[in-house]
Amino acid sequence: MRWKLGTAAYKRVPSRDAAMDPDLETPAEKTPDGAGGGGAGAGPSWRRSLPHVCVATVTSFLFGYHTGVVNEPLESISADLGFAGNTLAEGLVVSICLGGAFVGCLFSGSVADGIGRRRAFQLSTLPMIVGAALSALTNSLEGMLFGRLLVGAGMGLGPPVASLYITEVSPPSVRGMYGSFVQIATCLGILFSLLVGTPVKDIDRWWRVCFWVSAVPAVLQAIAMEFCVESPQWLYKCGRTNEAEMQFEKLLGPLHVKSAMAELSRSERGDDGESVKFSELFYGRHFNVIGHKFCVLFLINCVQKCGGAL
Repeated sequence: MRWKLGTAAYKRVPSRDAAMDPDLETPAEKTPDGAGGGGAGAGPSWRRSLPHVCVATVTSFLFGYHTGVVNEPLESISADLGFAGNTLAEGLVVSICLGGAFVGCLFSGSVADGIGRRRAFQLSTLPMIVGAALSALTNSLEGMLFGRLLVGAGMGLGPPVASLYITEVSPPSVRGMYGSFVQIATCLGILFSLLVGTPVKDIDRWWRVCFWVSAVPAVLQAIAMEFCVESPQWLYKCGRTNEAEMQFEKLLGPLHVKSAMAELSRSERGDDGESVKFSELFYGRHFNVIGHKFCVLFLINCVQKCGGAL
């Protein structure tokens, strides 16, 4: 059996048959550069998946923004809400967001597997929008704490799903580069929060604007996710093979659907599984990944410290 591709039509073969049939070959015809994803021997184009990756990283941008949003306005917030000089209350306003993030991240995996990646993103924006609005409108410490807690729940839910989603929709050739967007977006979010908070000492109650600003990207992400693809891996696990093929066609181009589905089928059967020992996290390529994570976290901490000093 041979794989035949006409110049005017693309015919799908059921993915499970494609994965099992060794005689299927990659089409040899070349397509015009740009829209089709390359010709014979060429990998899928990175341009198709880039918009979806950028929308997904908005949740990491919001994580960074909400982490640093209270650094500049904390003094004004404490004065307006009546807890100035109360170090415990000030500490809670800063840290309760991370407590909510801890709770949110505990459920991120089950939510992403239960309702899909796109709906998980949209669900994560809901507490961030409501929490930001509540923080901006409140006149009490309790309202501020509750709003920050809600925001934290969304912060914990979104970024883990973003890392998973980016891995699943990215072409293998740029998967590592796209994965770094999560950390870059987090750092940009922190820097942007410090920039937005700059006028807080000159404009009365500017801290309320700082919280309102964070609702804008959350709303935009919830809307934009309606136009993004669903994870083909998640669709495949749910038994929706035809839909998974359609998503791969949008992400990689029609020439790469067969090979992507074959790879997905092999990974689901565990053919490509690789066991990793715990000790391997401390040397070799796995240690390099962990080392980079620590460097990024150290950079984020330095940015926060510098922002607080300013």
